Amino acid sequence: MPVQSMPFGNEDSMTQNRSFVSTLTGSFSTPAADNPTVAMVEAAYRALGLDARYLNCDVQPEGLADAVRGARAMGWVGFNCSLPHKVAVVEHLDRLAGSAQAIGAVNCVVREGQELVGENTDGQGFVSSLRTVVDPAGASMVLFGAGGAARAIAVESALAGVAEVTVVNRDPGRGASLVDLVERATPARARQVVWDHTYAVPAGTSIVVNSTSVGLAPHGDALIEVDLDSIGPGMLVADVIPNPAETRLLREAAERGAETLDGLGMLVEQGAIAIGLWTGAEPDRAVMRQALEDVFGA
Repeated sequence: MPVQSMPFGNEDSMTQNRSFVSTLTGSFSTPAADNPTVAMVEAAYRALGLDARYLNCDVQPEGLADAVRGARAMGWVGFNCSLPHKVAVVEHLDRLAGSAQAIGAVNCVVREGQELVGENTDGQGFVSSLRTVVDPAGASMVLFGAGGAARAIAVESALAGVAEVTVVNRDPGRGASLVDLVERATPARARQVVWDHTYAVPAGTSIVVNSTSVGLAPHGDALIEVDLDSIGPGMLVADVIPNPAETRLLREAAERGAETLDGLGMLVEQGAIAIGLWTGAEPDRAVMRQALEDVFGA
Protein backbone atom coordinates (compact mmCIF):
# COMPACT_ATOMS: atom_id res chain seq x y z
CA MET A 1 0.00 0.00 0.00
CA PRO A 2 2.07 3.00 -1.22
CA VAL A 3 2.03 6.02 1.06
CA GLN A 4 1.59 9.48 -0.44
CA SER A 5 4.13 12.22 0.20
CA MET A 6 2.96 15.34 1.99
CA PRO A 7 2.04 18.07 -0.52
CA PHE A 8 3.70 21.45 -0.35
CA GLY A 9 2.13 24.70 -1.55
CA ASN A 10 -0.44 27.23 -0.46
CA GLU A 11 -2.97 26.65 2.29
CA ASP A 12 -5.88 26.13 -0.11
CA SER A 13 -4.10 23.38 -2.03
CA MET A 14 -3.14 21.67 1.21
CA THR A 15 -6.73 21.74 2.43
CA GLN A 16 -8.02 20.39 -0.87
CA ASN A 17 -5.41 17.70 -1.48
CA ARG A 18 -4.05 16.53 1.83
CA SER A 19 -5.53 13.73 3.88
CA PHE A 20 -5.47 14.49 7.58
CA VAL A 21 -5.34 10.78 8.41
CA SER A 22 -1.70 9.76 8.87
CA THR A 23 -0.40 6.37 7.78
CA LEU A 24 0.13 4.36 10.96
CA THR A 25 2.87 1.87 11.79
CA GLY A 26 4.52 0.93 15.06
CA SER A 27 5.93 -1.67 17.38
CA PHE A 28 4.45 -4.03 19.97
CA SER A 29 6.81 -5.20 22.72
CA THR A 30 7.41 -5.13 26.45
CA PRO A 31 9.41 -3.50 27.87
CA ALA A 32 9.28 -0.88 25.13
CA ALA A 33 10.66 2.31 26.65
CA ASP A 34 14.25 1.64 25.54
CA ASN A 35 13.37 0.73 21.93
CA PRO A 36 15.05 3.33 19.65
CA THR A 37 13.38 2.11 16.44
CA VAL A 38 10.82 4.92 16.60
CA ALA A 39 13.56 7.55 16.24
CA MET A 40 15.08 5.75 13.27
CA VAL A 41 11.84 5.08 11.39
CA GLU A 42 10.29 8.50 11.93
CA ALA A 43 13.54 10.13 10.75
CA ALA A 44 13.23 8.08 7.57
CA TYR A 45 9.57 9.10 7.14
CA ARG A 46 10.45 12.79 7.50
CA ALA A 47 13.28 12.49 4.98
CA LEU A 48 10.89 10.82 2.53
CA GLY A 49 8.24 13.51 3.09
CA LEU A 50 5.67 10.92 4.19
CA ASP A 51 2.71 11.72 6.43
CA ALA A 52 3.36 8.57 8.45
CA ARG A 53 3.84 7.76 12.11
CA TYR A 54 5.57 4.99 14.03
CA LEU A 55 4.08 4.36 17.47
CA ASN A 56 6.16 2.50 20.05
CA CYS A 57 3.63 0.56 22.16
CA ASP A 58 4.25 -1.32 25.40
CA VAL A 59 2.02 -4.37 24.96
CA GLN A 60 1.78 -7.04 27.65
CA PRO A 61 1.39 -10.68 26.53
CA GLU A 62 -2.24 -10.79 27.64
CA GLY A 63 -2.97 -7.71 25.52
CA LEU A 64 -1.35 -8.85 22.28
CA ALA A 65 -4.53 -10.13 20.65
CA ASP A 66 -6.33 -6.85 21.39
CA ALA A 67 -3.36 -4.85 20.07
CA VAL A 68 -3.40 -6.74 16.76
CA ARG A 69 -7.18 -6.35 16.48
CA GLY A 70 -6.78 -2.64 17.17
CA ALA A 71 -4.10 -2.22 14.49
CA ARG A 72 -6.33 -4.07 12.05
CA ALA A 73 -9.39 -1.97 12.95
CA MET A 74 -7.50 1.32 12.69
CA GLY A 75 -6.06 0.50 9.30
CA TRP A 76 -2.39 0.32 10.29
CA VAL A 77 -0.29 -0.63 7.25
CA GLY A 78 2.01 -2.69 9.44
CA PHE A 79 3.91 -3.06 12.69
CA ASN A 80 6.94 -4.66 14.24
CA CYS A 81 6.80 -7.29 16.95
CA SER A 82 9.66 -7.61 19.37
CA LEU A 83 10.13 -9.64 22.55
CA PRO A 84 8.16 -11.43 23.86
CA HIS A 85 5.67 -11.49 20.95
CA LYS A 86 7.59 -12.84 17.94
CA VAL A 87 6.09 -16.33 18.17
CA ALA A 88 2.82 -15.56 19.96
CA VAL A 89 1.73 -13.08 17.27
CA VAL A 90 1.59 -15.82 14.63
CA GLU A 91 -1.83 -17.09 15.74
CA HIS A 92 -3.32 -13.60 15.27
CA LEU A 93 -2.23 -13.21 11.63
CA ASP A 94 -3.82 -14.38 8.39
CA ARG A 95 -0.71 -15.99 6.94
CA LEU A 96 3.09 -16.03 7.00
CA ALA A 97 5.59 -15.13 4.30
CA GLY A 98 8.28 -17.66 3.44
CA SER A 99 11.03 -16.44 5.76
CA ALA A 100 8.72 -16.21 8.78
CA GLN A 101 7.29 -19.65 7.99
CA ALA A 102 10.75 -21.20 7.89
CA ILE A 103 12.05 -19.45 11.00
CA GLY A 104 8.85 -19.89 13.00
CA ALA A 105 8.79 -16.30 14.24
CA VAL A 106 7.55 -12.89 13.08
CA ASN A 107 9.11 -9.50 13.73
CA CYS A 108 7.31 -7.52 11.02
CA VAL A 109 3.64 -7.55 10.02
CA VAL A 110 2.42 -6.11 6.73
CA ARG A 111 -1.16 -5.35 5.65
CA GLU A 112 -1.88 -6.78 2.21
CA GLY A 113 -5.44 -5.93 1.28
CA GLN A 114 -7.52 -7.19 4.19
CA GLU A 115 -4.86 -9.64 5.38
CA LEU A 116 -2.12 -9.22 7.98
CA VAL A 117 0.96 -11.09 6.77
CA GLY A 118 3.85 -12.07 9.02
CA GLU A 119 7.40 -11.42 7.83
CA ASN A 120 10.77 -11.91 9.47
CA THR A 121 13.32 -9.21 8.65
CA ASP A 122 15.86 -10.07 11.38
CA GLY A 123 17.92 -12.36 9.20
CA GLN A 124 17.26 -10.36 6.04
CA GLY A 125 18.58 -7.25 7.77
CA PHE A 126 21.68 -9.10 8.91
CA VAL A 127 22.41 -10.46 5.44
CA SER A 128 21.89 -7.05 3.82
CA SER A 129 24.35 -5.54 6.30
CA LEU A 130 26.76 -8.45 5.87
CA ARG A 131 26.84 -7.98 2.11
CA THR A 132 28.16 -4.45 2.53
CA VAL A 133 31.38 -6.07 3.78
CA VAL A 134 31.66 -9.63 2.43
CA ASP A 135 29.98 -12.06 0.04
CA PRO A 136 28.50 -14.88 2.16
CA ALA A 137 28.59 -17.41 -0.70
CA GLY A 138 30.55 -20.48 0.34
CA ALA A 139 31.44 -19.07 3.76
CA SER A 140 31.67 -20.98 7.03
CA MET A 141 29.94 -19.33 10.00
CA VAL A 142 30.30 -19.70 13.75
CA LEU A 143 27.13 -18.43 15.45
CA PHE A 144 27.01 -17.82 19.20
CA GLY A 145 23.48 -18.27 20.55
CA ALA A 146 20.36 -20.09 19.40
CA GLY A 147 17.53 -17.67 20.21
CA GLY A 148 15.19 -15.85 17.85
CA ALA A 149 17.85 -13.62 16.30
CA ALA A 150 20.18 -16.59 15.83
CA ARG A 151 17.47 -18.62 14.10
CA ALA A 152 16.78 -15.82 11.65
CA ILE A 153 20.46 -15.13 11.00
CA ALA A 154 21.30 -18.80 10.49
CA VAL A 155 18.46 -19.45 8.05
CA GLU A 156 18.84 -16.29 5.98
CA SER A 157 22.65 -16.56 5.89
CA ALA A 158 22.40 -20.16 4.70
CA LEU A 159 19.85 -19.19 2.04
CA ALA A 160 22.27 -16.42 0.97
CA GLY A 161 25.01 -18.95 0.37
CA VAL A 162 26.77 -19.68 3.67
CA ALA A 163 27.86 -23.30 3.31
CA GLU A 164 28.26 -24.35 6.95
CA VAL A 165 26.87 -23.04 10.24
CA THR A 166 28.32 -24.04 13.61
CA VAL A 167 25.86 -23.24 16.39
CA VAL A 168 27.58 -22.58 19.73
CA ASN A 169 24.97 -22.56 22.50
CA ARG A 170 24.64 -23.46 26.17
CA ASP A 171 21.28 -25.23 25.85
CA PRO A 172 21.80 -28.45 23.87
CA GLY A 173 18.09 -28.69 23.04
CA ARG A 174 17.85 -25.22 21.52
CA GLY A 175 21.12 -25.71 19.68
CA ALA A 176 19.97 -29.02 18.21
CA SER A 177 16.66 -27.44 17.17
CA LEU A 178 18.48 -24.71 15.26
CA VAL A 179 20.81 -27.20 13.58
CA ASP A 180 17.78 -29.22 12.49
CA LEU A 181 16.07 -26.07 11.15
CA VAL A 182 19.09 -25.06 9.06
CA GLU A 183 19.44 -28.51 7.56
CA ARG A 184 15.71 -28.79 6.81
CA ALA A 185 15.13 -25.30 5.43
CA THR A 186 18.39 -24.55 3.62
CA PRO A 187 21.10 -26.24 1.54
CA ALA A 188 23.74 -25.56 4.23
CA ARG A 189 25.37 -28.02 6.59
CA ALA A 190 25.03 -27.35 10.31
CA ARG A 191 26.46 -28.71 13.54
CA GLN A 192 26.21 -27.94 17.23
CA VAL A 193 28.84 -27.24 19.87
CA VAL A 194 27.64 -27.18 23.47
CA TRP A 195 29.00 -23.95 24.95
CA ASP A 196 30.26 -25.21 28.30
CA HIS A 197 33.81 -23.93 27.86
CA THR A 198 35.77 -21.04 26.35
CA TYR A 199 35.27 -21.66 22.67
CA ALA A 200 38.12 -21.43 20.18
CA VAL A 201 37.00 -20.42 16.69
CA PRO A 202 38.29 -23.02 14.20
CA ALA A 203 40.93 -21.93 11.71
CA GLY A 204 39.41 -21.21 8.33
CA THR A 205 36.16 -19.80 9.72
CA SER A 206 34.93 -16.94 7.53
CA ILE A 207 32.24 -15.28 9.68
CA VAL A 208 31.81 -15.13 13.47
CA VAL A 209 28.52 -13.78 14.85
CA ASN A 210 27.49 -12.96 18.40
CA SER A 211 23.68 -13.17 18.49
CA THR A 212 23.50 -13.12 22.31
CA SER A 213 22.83 -10.08 24.51
CA VAL A 214 26.32 -10.19 26.06
CA GLY A 215 27.86 -6.73 25.62
CA LEU A 216 24.59 -4.79 25.49
CA ALA A 217 24.65 -1.41 27.26
CA PRO A 218 25.10 -0.74 30.11
CA HIS A 219 27.38 -3.81 30.08
CA GLY A 220 29.38 -2.84 27.02
CA ASP A 221 32.63 -4.31 28.37
CA ALA A 222 31.16 -7.78 28.83
CA LEU A 223 32.60 -10.45 26.56
CA ILE A 224 31.30 -13.81 25.40
CA GLU A 225 33.39 -16.84 26.33
CA VAL A 226 35.52 -17.00 23.22
CA ASP A 227 39.26 -17.54 22.87
CA LEU A 228 40.33 -14.18 21.48
CA ASP A 229 43.59 -15.64 20.20
CA SER A 230 41.54 -17.79 17.81
CA ILE A 231 40.25 -14.64 16.04
CA GLY A 232 42.39 -12.97 13.42
CA PRO A 233 42.91 -11.75 9.85
CA GLY A 234 40.66 -13.30 7.23
CA MET A 235 37.66 -13.41 9.57
CA LEU A 236 34.66 -11.12 9.78
CA VAL A 237 33.34 -10.70 13.33
CA ALA A 238 29.78 -9.39 13.63
CA ASP A 239 27.71 -8.43 16.65
CA VAL A 240 23.92 -7.98 16.64
CA ILE A 241 24.08 -5.51 19.54
CA PRO A 242 23.34 -1.94 18.38
CA ASN A 243 24.25 -0.17 21.64
CA PRO A 244 27.14 0.26 22.01
CA ALA A 245 27.87 0.06 18.30
CA GLU A 246 31.44 -1.00 19.06
CA THR A 247 31.18 -3.79 21.61
CA ARG A 248 34.20 -5.17 23.38
CA LEU A 249 34.06 -8.22 21.10
CA LEU A 250 34.37 -5.98 18.03
CA ARG A 251 37.20 -3.95 19.58
CA GLU A 252 39.15 -7.07 20.47
CA ALA A 253 38.55 -8.58 17.03
CA ALA A 254 39.72 -5.42 15.25
CA GLU A 255 42.88 -5.33 17.35
CA ARG A 256 43.64 -8.85 16.11
CA GLY A 257 43.23 -7.93 12.46
CA ALA A 258 39.69 -9.18 11.83
CA GLU A 259 37.10 -7.17 9.92
CA THR A 260 34.10 -6.15 12.02
CA LEU A 261 30.41 -5.45 11.48
CA ASP A 262 28.34 -3.68 14.13
CA GLY A 263 24.71 -4.23 15.08
CA LEU A 264 23.62 -0.76 13.98
CA GLY A 265 23.87 -1.84 10.36
CA MET A 266 21.57 -4.80 10.97
CA LEU A 267 19.03 -2.61 12.78
CA VAL A 268 19.06 -0.04 9.98
CA GLU A 269 18.62 -2.68 7.30
CA GLN A 270 15.73 -4.31 9.19
CA GLY A 271 14.04 -0.94 9.43
CA ALA A 272 14.64 -0.13 5.77
CA ILE A 273 13.14 -3.45 4.68
CA ALA A 274 10.08 -2.86 6.89
CA ILE A 275 9.57 0.68 5.57
CA GLY A 276 9.71 -0.65 2.03
CA LEU A 277 7.13 -3.32 2.81
CA TRP A 278 4.80 -0.84 4.52
CA THR A 279 5.07 2.15 2.20
CA GLY A 280 6.67 1.06 -1.05
CA ALA A 281 9.35 3.73 -0.52
CA GLU A 282 13.13 3.31 -0.37
CA PRO A 283 14.41 5.09 2.76
CA ASP A 284 17.75 6.84 3.21
CA ARG A 285 19.84 4.49 5.34
CA ALA A 286 22.34 7.21 6.22
CA VAL A 287 19.50 9.25 7.76
CA MET A 288 18.35 6.21 9.72
CA ARG A 289 21.82 5.39 11.04
CA GLN A 290 22.42 9.00 12.04
CA ALA A 291 19.18 9.00 14.03
CA LEU A 292 20.36 5.94 15.95
CA GLU A 293 23.81 7.40 16.54
CA ASP A 294 22.16 10.53 17.90
CA VAL A 295 20.08 8.43 20.30
CA PHE A 296 23.03 6.33 21.45
CA GLY A 297 25.50 9.21 21.51
CA ALA A 298 27.79 7.27 19.19
